[in-house]
Amino acid sequence: MKKFFLMILSTFLLISCGDSRDENTLYVYSWADYIPQFVYSDFEKETGIKVVEDIYSSNEEMYTKIKAGGEGYDIVMPSSDYYEIMMKEDMLVKLDKSKLENTNFIDSVYMDKLKEFDPNNDYGIPYMRGITCIAVNKKFVKDYPKDYTIYDREDLAGRMTLLDDMREVFVPALALNGYKQDADSTEAMEKAKATILNWKKNIAKFDSESYGKGFANGDFWVVQGYPDNIYRELSEADRENVDFIVPPGDQGYSSIDSFVILKDSKNIENALKFINYIHRPDVYAKISQAIEIPSINLEADKTITKKPLYDVSKTKDAQLLMNIGDKLNIQNKYWQEILIAN
Repeated sequence: MKKFFLMILSTFLLISCGDSRDENTLYVYSWADYIPQFVYSDFEKETGIKVVEDIYSSNEEMYTKIKAGGEGYDIVMPSSDYYEIMMKEDMLVKLDKSKLENTNFIDSVYMDKLKEFDPNNDYGIPYMRGITCIAVNKKFVKDYPKDYTIYDREDLAGRMTLLDDMREVFVPALALNGYKQDADSTEAMEKAKATILNWKKNIAKFDSESYGKGFANGDFWVVQGYPDNIYRELSEADRENVDFIVPPGDQGYSSIDSFVILKDSKNIENALKFINYIHRPDVYAKISQAIEIPSINLEADKTITKKPLYDVSKTKDAQLLMNIGDKLNIQNKYWQEILIAN
């Protein structure tokens, strides 16, 4: 009995004092399949730091979880609009840039974009510039519009998906009705809502997780999503049948996904080491080739041989998702009404 008591006591003391393994651990909250698994294993072999990854499917999901008290994460990867929100809400650590020398290889175009709300690039380091596209399977769909009006096609009902992400869906719906992404008037919201409800009748579902696989196996013929999630599931032959559409004007938009360190991180030094490791040119080149997204690391560019899924210049005319402040609450109110509507 005494021995049992001592065992319980020692376990309690271990938990109370913190598991020593935490000193060699990094907790990353990321988008699915965005960082190849070999990066984590190679980083652990080189540094002894084990990376534990958790996944979210939208910025809203990530933000809501953390705001609700979801502690334990060190690094998250918000898109530009949520990076700004989290920075302004004092949720992020100011980065020690003396420990991030490899970020000097990043194309200044992307650093400058983030300076629009983070003037000294103090709180985030860009990872990739992503773009939201509409992918169309040309084997099944003929003579289609190259914009979001394709979702008005009743003949494609049940064969299309939209992202389960409020901003991703509202931006093009607002644009089609002549409004900017930060619109919040009742008129703008009602028109966008009506547009999305019309789309909802024709889509199989709002989906941010399995649309790539569904597109690859022929369940879906038109999907809104990210090129890497879509093409990763396809053979080289099947890729020839895909039309990758970046919609025109304000219907088209992109974002810079960045590494940020949370204010309550217990592993800040490990987080800095990881961010710096990611942008080491040989590492970043492997990542860019593995996920086939255009590189933003100029030194890595010199060794990349695999052609990316899309030309990064396609993102230059697309508007950048921005923080819309309190208007986010208004748009979210309408989004919830859309989700529960029959």
